[in-house]
Order: sequence, then C-alpha cells, then structure tokens
Amino acid sequence: MKFDGRKAARVKLDHKQPVNLMGSDGTWRRGCVLLDISQSGAKIEVEGTLDVLQAKEFFLLLSSTGLAYRRCELVWIDGTTAGVRFVTAESKKKPADRQIAATQNSIQSK
Repeated sequence: MKFDGRKAARVKLDHKQPVNLMGSDGTWRRGCVLLDISQSGAKIEVEGTLDVLQAKEFFLLLSSTGLAYRRCELVWIDGTTAGVRFVTAESKKKPADRQIAATQNSIQSK
C-alpha cells in the first residue's frame, strides 16, 4: 500500500511488531516498535532515550535472534517516533561514482 506521497510503497502494520536498534559496533541496543516499513526505510517508535540515534549508522534488528537485520541511517525524529533509511551498497556510492557509472553505461550501450 502506498501512502504519504512516498516513492516506495510502505506497509503499515496493524499489530505492534517489537524490533531492536543496535549500534554498528554492538555497544548499545534499544527496544522499539516497527510502525511501517518499505523497501527503502521504516518508521519506528523508540523506547527510552533517543540520544543513541545520533550515530551515523546503526542496525535495525527485525528478528529476536538478530539474523534478520537492515543497516540504517536516521532521517528524522519527532518525539519518540523516528524515520530510518536502509543503507545499501548503491546508496553508499559517492555522487561522482554514480556519474562515472552512468557515463560508462551510456558508452557501453552505444
């Protein structure tokens, strides 16, 4: 289901889905509730203090064992609710790298 004018279709969860945030170095962990999710990000409600979210990147643990997870970066905070973007290899490319790749692709296609 697509709502809020977003590029990626989001799935709004009817039941509270407990998940965890964990620092990329494993030194901190916060409980939270997953409110909605898409291919590119999620909206969560964080339990406790939000100070740890100032980290550049962290993990969203989607399973209790930590085997299902997504690498994230903070996009926005509003009270105890936060929006995160999933970090992928494609999104980590520098703008110059993207331009070079686009140029190479256009040359190869000719």
